[in-house]
Amino acid sequence: MTTDRVMLLIDADNVSVDVMEQAVRLLLNQHGALHVRRAYCTAESAVANQNAFKRLGIKPMVNLAAGKNSTDIAMAVDAIDLVLAERPDVVVIASSDSDFAPLVQRLREKGCVVRGIGQLGKTGDETQEVYDDFTVLEHRKSAASAAAAAERPKRTPRKTAAAKTPATKTAAAKKAPAARKRAATPAPAEAPEPALAPAAAEAEVKPAARKTPARKKAAAAVPAPALDESADDDLPSAVVAMLEAGVPAATSAPIAPASAGRAADESRAPRAPSSLAAVLACLPELEAGQSLALNVAVQRLRAAQLLGKSSSSLKLFSQLGDRFELLPPDKPAQVRLRR
Repeated sequence: MTTDRVMLLIDADNVSVDVMEQAVRLLLNQHGALHVRRAYCTAESAVANQNAFKRLGIKPMVNLAAGKNSTDIAMAVDAIDLVLAERPDVVVIASSDSDFAPLVQRLREKGCVVRGIGQLGKTGDETQEVYDDFTVLEHRKSAASAAAAAERPKRTPRKTAAAKTPATKTAAAKKAPAARKRAATPAPAEAPEPALAPAAAEAEVKPAARKTPARKKAAAAVPAPALDESADDDLPSAVVAMLEAGVPAATSAPIAPASAGRAADESRAPRAPSSLAAVLACLPELEAGQSLALNVAVQRLRAAQLLGKSSSSLKLFSQLGDRFELLPPDKPAQVRLRR
């Protein structure tokens, strides 16, 4: 540990919250104290990362300007004022951006040791050579996700009426077959029919009708409870003659459910992209760290058939909300990639 006065300035639009936390721990272990801790960011980033800023004792410096590099300019101006007022021995800039080279040179001329901290995969070699020394930290996604999950309040799941114990479900399952069996049992006849005359009896007695394909098709088209096969003999003789002659029964063709038509329409409609790479390939400006007008992004996504004509772009970006940010939140007009 040293007795140096150390000042930490963080480009919060350039490095992740996990890298900020690693930088604070590293400097506290090396110097014992951090006299100035400031993070320069937009209002949206300040709200999203407020719990981390409170936990690490970092003061957010909100930049309301919307131009490119406006946050970097605000950080550079504030750094010069702090060096003249606080007279630190060491100035640490946490950013992977190479645009701070003129600031680093000016701070060194004021007698400060200027150190740099960047994020792995975003820092070039030319950026590291400008500082007196440079440390590259790896973004630990799992640790950051665990910290964010711990900060979110836990909700108790609601009990619904649909939740039943296994014993209740088993009793209901046992009762269902018995109820169906009682419903299928025919009611007893109220009174026997009078006996037919001999001539009429001879006219009614006929050999058992053979089952033909036409009869099987008619029986399959009309849903009914399971009956005894001998019930076919009770059909009127005129109907039996028509079925044996192959006359088709007057049944309507099965009607396709409306959901089938909707499924077919949805299969022809463009579907949402299955990966982040599909969106970034269509919007390369976001990968370069720039923001893009929302209407321009929508036109490109629809032209690439990644977004339907009637689909909502806000819903698409909300599905990938951990990587995309809509600005301003109340009336989104621009979209950019979270870093």
